[in-house]
Amino acid sequence: MNNKRQAHWIAGIRLRTRMILLLGMMCLLQTLVIGVFTLTYISQSLDEQIGQRALHVAKTIATMPTVIGAIEHNDSDTLQSLASQLAQRNDALFVVIGDKKGIRLAHPTAAKLGKPMHDDEGDDNVSALIHGKPYIQKAVGSLGPSVRGKAPVFDPKSEQVIGIVSVGFSLAAVEDILNRYQVTLMTVIMVSFIASVFIAIGFANHFKKAIFGLEPEQIARLFQERNATLESVREGIIAINNDGVITTFNQAAINTLGLDNNVPIKGKHIYHVLPDSELMQILDTGKPDFDKEVWLKEKKLIVNRLPVISDEKIVGVVSSFRRKDELDAVTSKLAEVEAYADSLRSQAHEYSNKLHTIAGLIQINAFEEALSYAGQESRSHQALINLLLKAVPDPIVSGCLLGKFNRAKEMGLELFIDPDSSMQAIPDSLSREKLVSILGNLIDNALEATLNNHGKMISLSMTDLGNDLIFEIEDQGKGLTDTEQSNMFDKGVSSKEEAGHGLGLHLVKQLLNDLSGYISFESVLKEGTRCVVTIPKIRPV
Repeated sequence: MNNKRQAHWIAGIRLRTRMILLLGMMCLLQTLVIGVFTLTYISQSLDEQIGQRALHVAKTIATMPTVIGAIEHNDSDTLQSLASQLAQRNDALFVVIGDKKGIRLAHPTAAKLGKPMHDDEGDDNVSALIHGKPYIQKAVGSLGPSVRGKAPVFDPKSEQVIGIVSVGFSLAAVEDILNRYQVTLMTVIMVSFIASVFIAIGFANHFKKAIFGLEPEQIARLFQERNATLESVREGIIAINNDGVITTFNQAAINTLGLDNNVPIKGKHIYHVLPDSELMQILDTGKPDFDKEVWLKEKKLIVNRLPVISDEKIVGVVSSFRRKDELDAVTSKLAEVEAYADSLRSQAHEYSNKLHTIAGLIQINAFEEALSYAGQESRSHQALINLLLKAVPDPIVSGCLLGKFNRAKEMGLELFIDPDSSMQAIPDSLSREKLVSILGNLIDNALEATLNNHGKMISLSMTDLGNDLIFEIEDQGKGLTDTEQSNMFDKGVSSKEEAGHGLGLHLVKQLLNDLSGYISFESVLKEGTRCVVTIPKIRPV
């Protein structure tokens, strides 16, 4: 519970305040650590330097002929006077000289003369007097705490130890130096802390501006929402920075391009993942692409590419894409719905006209003619229905043809279906939506071409013999020139001047490509065009 309250309390503090406190505390902590280390290091260095100085003075005094001679003659008066002078000259706390037994011959306190040096110093001087080795010692003696250097005095002739010299420097001087350093260091710490606060304020303001004034918690939520949004859309999304390195790649993109889901993609260069990508060109030109058809990873895609601009500079590119066959499937379904709607509209219009005719005949008392007309229409539709049931048992395809038959009658034309037609072996694997879209578009084009050329009939023949499904559609239009035949499948190309045309044959060609089928035309000017569509029952591998 306390941890949650603490987390809520921290989250309640604004980022600017948090950065100032954090940077200030870091600077303060670093300065304190450095200060403690510096003081410790200075203290040790001073102790070592003073000890070395004390030892050097002690060694120098131990080699003086006057000192050696006075020790040999046990001349305490000479040594006492000389030790006092040497202590003053070297700013030492004391200079003590003893014989080979450690008995004081010179000491700042006259009452200590003639007494052993270790009585109140806690040192038996063994290293100097017995082993003849100089050494440094820190101890508290009768004159206070000090650092001492002790050196043996040797007889020049026998090289035997005949005495000892002890030179001490007060530790109080070291503490004074350290106190001065400490005051200076505390001043530096406070100045550094104040400077760090001002630096932190400037840095926090710059940082807040860079993240558009958002708090970290808000950024985290936006990041989660952004990831959720990327993964929820069905379109693949890729984003790169200005170096071409991938920064965003959603799961839909991986699935669409058939990439390995276990291989990390983010952080790689776009060319290492998609060598054929044109995102780097958008990065160079800054020109967006919309609804562009491209081949990538052996898949046909509809791609949108948009440069990311910040401060009037291109800092990256975002691309969204989707497989074209998915869009074609949607288009096919829309075409199928449109065909069904046309069929229903045509039937409703056709039967409305028939009912009006029959009603008129009844009103003028032409009862026999009314019955004959109704029977004729009934027989005509029944014959067509019987033909479709026999030749095209598939309800979707036969429904489409029935709708187009009624559409032709509405337009004052006749859709003749060859009674010898047979379309009973449509494989289950063949998409009925694509097949209906192909037939519907071709029949609509034939109807319009025949109507515009004042023709009367469109013929349809179907056969499923052999390994292919074959549809032949013949109109009575004005025919096609060589130029029209060469570009008739291009998107937007149409013989009609009205907007919104030029898509039907383009869609037919794409659907036939998906079904591994093909289409051919035989056209005679002013006489009409015959279209032959061939679709294999089994798609080649």
